[in-house]
Amino acid sequence: MDAQERESRQELTTEEGKMLIDQIAEVSKPVLILSGGEPLLRKDIFELAKYGTEKGLRMAMGTNGIGIDDEVAKKLLASGISKVAISVDSSTPEIHDEFRGVPGSWAKAMEGIKACLRNGVGVQFNTTVTVQNFDDIDNILKLAESLGVKDLHLFFLVPTGRGTEIEDITPAMYEQMIRNVLMKYEKSDLDVKPTCAPQYMRIAEQMGIDMSKWTRGCIAGTSYCRIYPEGEVTPCPYLPIKLGNIRDTPFKEIWENSEVLQTMRDYDNLTGRCGACEYKQKCGGCRARAYGLSSDFIEACGGLHEPEELQGDYMGEEPWCPYQPKGWEA
Repeated sequence: MDAQERESRQELTTEEGKMLIDQIAEVSKPVLILSGGEPLLRKDIFELAKYGTEKGLRMAMGTNGIGIDDEVAKKLLASGISKVAISVDSSTPEIHDEFRGVPGSWAKAMEGIKACLRNGVGVQFNTTVTVQNFDDIDNILKLAESLGVKDLHLFFLVPTGRGTEIEDITPAMYEQMIRNVLMKYEKSDLDVKPTCAPQYMRIAEQMGIDMSKWTRGCIAGTSYCRIYPEGEVTPCPYLPIKLGNIRDTPFKEIWENSEVLQTMRDYDNLTGRCGACEYKQKCGGCRARAYGLSSDFIEACGGLHEPEELQGDYMGEEPWCPYQPKGWEA
């Protein structure tokens, strides 16, 4: 996860992974995304996926796609993983490889995508939107369609970890690109969803787009959380506030009783423009971006933050949303 040579020595074991799945199943039967780092590097990943499937969880995976061939794709399907999300950051191999820092990664990702589709495993493109690929989004969408991919999630940069070093697009560019995507693909067979850009809910409503297939913009801490390799639970992958560790406290207790999560679930606790916004129930603003920019760009991979020693305001206004709520005076 933190791009080291090997996994953390404190990573959950296979049995602890199964214990975690048991704990999650006590709360609900959600989608459980096996992510990373690179989840295919774990030797027990198919065993864990199958165990989750048998417990009634809907298993999915986020991967760079490099390690997927026909044999791996068949193992994915047999373990209950019916869809994988594969990172594609450009329609041009050279740009993708530069972004990923691995020569040849684009070509290998394409082979992984084709292997999945050949063997009945659905594929979702995950694309991180940056200045480098902002003008390439249309081509990425066309690439997805040409391959037979039906889903594409556009991730907007959250300033944590190595993301603090990447030049971000501006709030105005965010806004315009969301509008362009929603307008162009409203009636398309391709399911395109902005992620880490909760203002798409406001924009969709303003454009008169059917929003019934979406629940809320920011779902961190309400219907979504992240569990780190060592068992630490946080509200989302980009909000490094420590809620507890499943080795010490059952997931059910963390999920239902965390003071931080209780605060996040009461939208009246939002401050600034988000607190005054008429769309706060539907959007909510990105809590990680609010926290990251109010703490002078947090280093998420550098350590988890204890709730009693928070460095930023996770309930503050969304810094990259240009919308001015009705009656709001800056």
